[in-house]
Amino acid sequence: MPDYLTTKEVAELLRIKERKVYDLASSGVLPCSKAIGKLLFPRDKIDAWIARNAGAAMVSARPNVFLGSHDPLLEWTLRESRCAIATLFDSSADGLARFENAEGIAAGIHLPGMAEAEWNVDAVATSFENGPVVLVEWAWRSRGIALRENAGTVASLADLKGLRVVPRQENAGAQRFLERRLAHEGLSLDDLQLTAPALSESDLAQAVASGAADAGFALQCVAASHKLAFVPVARERFDILVDRRAYFEPPFQALLTFCRSQRFADKANELQGYDISGFGTVRFNGA
Repeated sequence: MPDYLTTKEVAELLRIKERKVYDLASSGVLPCSKAIGKLLFPRDKIDAWIARNAGAAMVSARPNVFLGSHDPLLEWTLRESRCAIATLFDSSADGLARFENAEGIAAGIHLPGMAEAEWNVDAVATSFENGPVVLVEWAWRSRGIALRENAGTVASLADLKGLRVVPRQENAGAQRFLERRLAHEGLSLDDLQLTAPALSESDLAQAVASGAADAGFALQCVAASHKLAFVPVARERFDILVDRRAYFEPPFQALLTFCRSQRFADKANELQGYDISGFGTVRFNGA
């Protein structure tokens, strides 16, 4: 065993990204020294630090933040539950990357799997097969074509040819799902007249409502909230990836407790296109 570990070796030992090792070292959390411009970590001190923290190392490195894709019902629930979890919603892929880098306690994702009816498990298993994480079902959501009133007759994705369609950013689960559904129709993004990407469901709906685009691939609840016509295409499953220890901490437990309330059920019913009957089902359990 070497007396000193490199940044890469410490990252592998703690199962975190090298960037997070640098953050922990610069903040004084991890014992280290610097030689010839490189960080070196005394093996005996790192072992002692791990023993002292006894499994809490990853928790201390995770801020109380919810990452990943935005979901209207989830955003409302985080607020109404008073669980005190902050949010950084961007996209499913961004959430997975940030979660892997220990930048939050949970991430909302909706990424199509390799099998036609599977969601999220393939993406999670690739990065977290041996990690202390749990993937639980949030809800099934209805997704389809959101249209402005005078966009013409649209009954399927094939009818979008010739219309201005607002896409989502590349890492968004909705964009990946759109590309898969287009392939089912024998189409690709090249067959559509694409506008600038929208960075959120609300931005997409606003672009259609304002006339900047004719249509977009959106959630039913978002289309309804912007008073847009909606053509259902398919259902998708939105899941929550959560750090196992954080799952049992007060903030996340407060969220779960609220989700068992009648107010939560009523809100899910009020927002169109949600099926929460499978809420809480464990879809993946890391080692």
